[in-house]
Amino acid sequence: MTASTGERHDARRTSGHGGPAVKLTLLTLTAMVVGSMVGAGVFSLPRRFAQETGVAGALIAWAVAGTGMLMLAFVFQTLAVRRPDLDAGVYAYAKAGFGEYLGFFSAFGYWASACVGNVTYWVLIMSTVGAVAPALGDGDTVMAVVISSVGLWGFFLLIRRGVKEAAAINRIVTVAKIVPILFFVILALFYFDASVFADNFGGADYAGSLFDQVRGTMLATVFVFLGVEGASVYSRHAKRREDVGRATVLGFLSVFAVFASVTIVSYGLLPMAEIAELRQPSMAEVLESAVGTWGKVFVSVGLIVSVLGAYLAWTLMAAEVLFVAAKDKDMPRFLGRSTGADVPEAALLMTTCLSQVVLVVTLFSDDAFNFALDLTSALSLIPFLLAAAFAVQIAWRPGRSDVKGRSTRRELVIAVVATLYTAFLLYAAGLKFVLVSFILYAPATFLFVKSRREQGRRPFSPGEAVICAVSVAGAVAGVVALAAGWIEL
Repeated sequence: MTASTGERHDARRTSGHGGPAVKLTLLTLTAMVVGSMVGAGVFSLPRRFAQETGVAGALIAWAVAGTGMLMLAFVFQTLAVRRPDLDAGVYAYAKAGFGEYLGFFSAFGYWASACVGNVTYWVLIMSTVGAVAPALGDGDTVMAVVISSVGLWGFFLLIRRGVKEAAAINRIVTVAKIVPILFFVILALFYFDASVFADNFGGADYAGSLFDQVRGTMLATVFVFLGVEGASVYSRHAKRREDVGRATVLGFLSVFAVFASVTIVSYGLLPMAEIAELRQPSMAEVLESAVGTWGKVFVSVGLIVSVLGAYLAWTLMAAEVLFVAAKDKDMPRFLGRSTGADVPEAALLMTTCLSQVVLVVTLFSDDAFNFALDLTSALSLIPFLLAAAFAVQIAWRPGRSDVKGRSTRRELVIAVVATLYTAFLLYAAGLKFVLVSFILYAPATFLFVKSRREQGRRPFSPGEAVICAVSVAGAVAGVVALAAGWIEL
């Protein structure tokens, strides 16, 4: 997202002299995808995979995730070309395909996913520093939450000053977030032990059947691939609409190769059971086992810089989603206001507040990082599912007047596969995270009702009332399950 953020500022700003707005190039859009995807998740992959599966399961998981997410990337590519009138990506597609209320849910879910994902960044930073400062623990102690909160609001003040200042920091972290990861892969290959790799191939006794192993990794793969839609969120600023899809696919393929490599080479350095017990960031711990303390320090420093950059990118993206939704009258008017420095201040404040709430909730979680990671993934699935299903709609009825060009059978097949993949991810997430997601979704309906009232409209149509009832029932079930101890954070 690096160089793009400054361009985004200029692209959104309306010139007082009527001059042309700066538009985003293919290279910049690709950087947005890569910058949005490379964050905290990749540094946690060795332990997260080793807790669930061996080499065989990891290879299958990456094949499934890679294929499914590539189909989803193709879906965003297709939608950018077929419906160039729709801006803000995921949210706009859901609204066009399934109505305003589900479009609102998509916007809110995507935004909430970004906010919860931002919490994982602070937890991982505190866990990293916790290796030398025990008071921070695994990023889930009171001290860790207090320091993270200071950082949270410090970034709020930084971004509030203006996007250009934030963009300057983003440029610095570009190389810093890629170099340690590539360095890890190269060194891991140099110290690779074929016998250890072979012992890890089938998995451990605790991993269960191969299907269960693959299923257990699915939310982790979703988390690291979040950001694949980054170019489409800013599609209205693209120099050429076709570049949105191209950037999505190019960025995805680049990052996929790196993420899969990080996971697989780790199995050649340590036994699976040992990797599963490492503290996060496990990538640093794995490298330390091969080259010593300096390897851990190198990766840890790179992680902190990378994660802070990713936090900045996702905070900007989350605020943009609320801002655009408010401009489209799908969120209350106050979220569509921006400052003289071109910052959507109300949307940014709301983003920071939700991250603060989730940060406090991590104090009550047995595994704060994995809880936040899985919840981030689960919240993103509804927006992704609706976008993929919208692509099926378009391809199934190729003669629609609102669609540019004519859809092909290939596009229909891709859309169907992407829809089935995201539906499978909901199943893989399990009931726990579906219910916790409802706990967030249901109260958010207040914003939808407020927006409708501002427009002098009825809060719900009959169909929307049914969807609201289902979401409220799910939220009630989630609260009862948490209170009764049937599910735990």
